[in-house]
Amino acid sequence: MDELPPVAVFLKRLVLAMAVVMIAGFVVLIVTLVTRLNGPSLSMPNSITLPDGVEATSYTVGNGWYAVVAGDEILVFNATTGVMTQRVQINYQQ
Repeated sequence: MDELPPVAVFLKRLVLAMAVVMIAGFVVLIVTLVTRLNGPSLSMPNSITLPDGVEATSYTVGNGWYAVVAGDEILVFNATTGVMTQRVQINYQQ
């Protein structure tokens, strides 16, 4: 049996190494997804009482607080009591 040229042996080893790295990366990706998806979920309040005429466009959670974005305002609420603690006006200029 004829021996492969040195360049072919190098390429064969390079392809094998690339395959091992790709498989390892795929395993790491799957493990990361599984651990992230099985992690603790965010605790959302059952209901949020917004001031009259305010319509929420987004919602975010912090440590002990949650905020509701409504138009050009951010309304910050206490997570345990549900009382609005801060109202921030956003002045955005393009």
